Amino acid sequence: MGLTPAPFNAWPLAWIALVPLWILLVKPGEKPSETQRIWQWKFLGLPLLWGVGYHGIALFWITGIHPMTWLGVPWLASLAIACFCWTFITLWGAALVTLWAILLRAITRRFTPVSGHPPSPWVRVAIATAVWCSLEAIWSAGNLWWTALAYTQSHQNLIILHLGQLSGPTTITGAIVIVNGLIAEAILSFNSARNSPNRTRELLLASPIILFLILHGIGFALYNRPLNQSPETALTVGIIQGNIPNEIKFDSQGWRRALEGYTTGYQQLAEAGVDGILIPETAFPYLWTDENIRYSSFYQTILDYNATAWVGTFGSREGNFTNSLVTVTPDGETFSRYDKTKLVPLGEYIPFEEIFGKIVSRLSPLEARLVAGKPDQVFDTPFGRAIAGICYDSAFSKLFRRQAAAGGEFILSASNDAHYTATMMEQHHAQDVMRAIETDRWAVRATNTGFSAIVNPQGKTLWISEQNTYQIHSDTIYRRQTQTLYVRWGDWLLFGFWGLAAIACGVGWRRG
Repeated sequence: MGLTPAPFNAWPLAWIALVPLWILLVKPGEKPSETQRIWQWKFLGLPLLWGVGYHGIALFWITGIHPMTWLGVPWLASLAIACFCWTFITLWGAALVTLWAILLRAITRRFTPVSGHPPSPWVRVAIATAVWCSLEAIWSAGNLWWTALAYTQSHQNLIILHLGQLSGPTTITGAIVIVNGLIAEAILSFNSARNSPNRTRELLLASPIILFLILHGIGFALYNRPLNQSPETALTVGIIQGNIPNEIKFDSQGWRRALEGYTTGYQQLAEAGVDGILIPETAFPYLWTDENIRYSSFYQTILDYNATAWVGTFGSREGNFTNSLVTVTPDGETFSRYDKTKLVPLGEYIPFEEIFGKIVSRLSPLEARLVAGKPDQVFDTPFGRAIAGICYDSAFSKLFRRQAAAGGEFILSASNDAHYTATMMEQHHAQDVMRAIETDRWAVRATNTGFSAIVNPQGKTLWISEQNTYQIHSDTIYRRQTQTLYVRWGDWLLFGFWGLAAIACGVGWRRG
């Protein structure tokens, strides 16, 4: 499963990668008493190892924060921090898989026949899917989330990603778990042919193939719906990829380079006639106040041209900094502001600071504490309401769904991935592709060093920048007011999975 996201992008493996673990967990032991025990090696060690393999490989890019000598962190301390971060997030993801195995075993023992016959494979698949999707929902409600099973398909398998329009990432995750489970149960049924009727074995063998084709057929139908773009909804946007290395970003050299690059880029795009220009996360790394921007050449250039700017900078709330995106109109007014909702653990704040604050310093040169934005923010612009996301926000689909439901007509995503490799940049782009498809919105991505992009509601990347280059780009997007089932009803399918699991348990219990 760890090979499915970038840089390997082997997305087909996701549909079979859970099968070996499933078989090892479900296959009964030689001794009767062994099948009754939950707290044993195979219900703890095996899923833990599987989770480490998946999350450890997929998230290995986090080690790119090393070296942090530019922050004044000694080389060895920087290495230790990088290893700690990678180990912690890997084990956090592996804990989900381990808990899934324990709960699956516990629930199936409670709600399936115990007359000596093995639990129904349909019951196991239904329960396993509901439990996995529920755990992902719980994990994604926190501040440490990235590797949903759904994102193993992005941005390569656009057809299946369109299932996200039905009930968000839960739809795709559920589909992957069901197909894996049916394959595993089919293998188990053939290995225990004496206990399984021929019809059951044949049905189990055919069902994952049929389901896989049906799911992709539904996704294909959603993918091929016309976009119906009218000229009245067109919006010409510009992107500036500043390419300011983090090593110099916060000193005078970086400020001068940023000021020159963004001012020149803004001027060129404004002269080309764009309506609005998106600038990356913290492109101007200082507090955005009238006093700080009044004599800025960038601000003066905005006053001279007729183009709105969306500027990545810092705001202030209750004496602390916010990582913000502000809308600046041609008359110099700060029209609106969005504060980053999901701050990066250790990078922008310290979880359980009373414990870890003495061990790991924040990986940021800011002297003030960053505070998170409120989850109910809206981001109005002169062109209508937008859906805003800053960097890490991209991993949390509910933030984008809520803004779309509140009237957001297009996505503005500002990021700074300068301290990471191309692997992380591609995975980050894949997250925004999913958000564009789920909400049926055009997405504009501006990053510091790559990959900036334009993505349409079908998930097609119409333009993408190169890495570690200064680039400007203009394109036309379209404002949309459509509402997918996911935008209207949220994660409703999660309750549907539990309903199916309850029905399967009831039927199995009655037969038992």
